[in-house]
Amino acid sequence: MRDEHARSGLTHAGRRLVSGLVTGLITGLMAVGMTGCLERTIHITSDPPGALVWVNDIEVGYTPCETEFTYFGTYDVRVRLDGHEPLNTKAVAEQPMYEYPPFDLVATVAPADIETNIRWHFTLEPAKELAQSPELFQAELLERATQTRGMIR
Repeated sequence: MRDEHARSGLTHAGRRLVSGLVTGLITGLMAVGMTGCLERTIHITSDPPGALVWVNDIEVGYTPCETEFTYFGTYDVRVRLDGHEPLNTKAVAEQPMYEYPPFDLVATVAPADIETNIRWHFTLEPAKELAQSPELFQAELLERATQTRGMIR
């Protein structure tokens, strides 16, 4: 048996080193397989509910709704509901502390599921034509048209 080990060229210390490396590699692969995941979700509500929402020109659903996202930052949001003024605005998905380097690396390999929940709420105003008398609405509309015509000339 001693001759077999001598022919393989590995000393006792060398065999222990290779064994340790293989064990470490297997343990590392198992740890990667057991890591958790990061889930990022934007929850969108409106008052009144039932408004159709687009985020960066992608329809995401009727409020209350939620959508997954990848990047933190500022998003273009459109909210529409019959009988209400359309809303075109921007909303921010702020990055939590555990998403900044080097914490993000630890969060990515941690054996736990980490959820980032961003909440946006939008309040819609009743449509002006419904909030005013038809006569007043028409008079204001004609006045705005006249002002616009004056700016164009």
